[in-house]
Amino acid sequence: MVVYSFYIFDRHAECIYKKKWTPRPSSTGYKGQQPSGLPDGAPQPKALSAEDDAKLVFGTIFSLRNMVRKLGGPDDNFVSYRTGHYKLHYYETPTSLKFVMVTDTKTNNLRIVLHQIYVSLYVEYVVKNPLSPIEHPGGIGVNCEMFELGVEQFVNASLMN
Repeated sequence: MVVYSFYIFDRHAECIYKKKWTPRPSSTGYKGQQPSGLPDGAPQPKALSAEDDAKLVFGTIFSLRNMVRKLGGPDDNFVSYRTGHYKLHYYETPTSLKFVMVTDTKTNNLRIVLHQIYVSLYVEYVVKNPLSPIEHPGGIGVNCEMFELGVEQFVNASLMN
């Protein structure tokens, strides 16, 4: 399994944590196309900044979550979605923190894994840390070395095997 990126969004739609491991694949590379999937001679699109990428991810999960609730009712939950190139996994806590992980398409549902990251890493190293702010105004993110190290070790040990 390949993990591409991991995001945490707070209840104010701010990305408070983001981590990228490997870039997402571009295209399968058909004849007559550039690596981005565009026809030969077409201009290459600009690469997104990390901030723009996080905004797009949040917009996607916000829209899909609302669509699922409208179509399926208040008891239905958005868990994940898959494209031809990646799979996005989603977990929302009771306090409206949103944990999002982007992986390859062959990965099974990671809702339990995201819950474990929340309970064993985020709560332990961020929530219980008296130096960590309760709110993250203006995009001030999670700045806890133990949390970052824990996420790195957790993903490498349990997911990248």
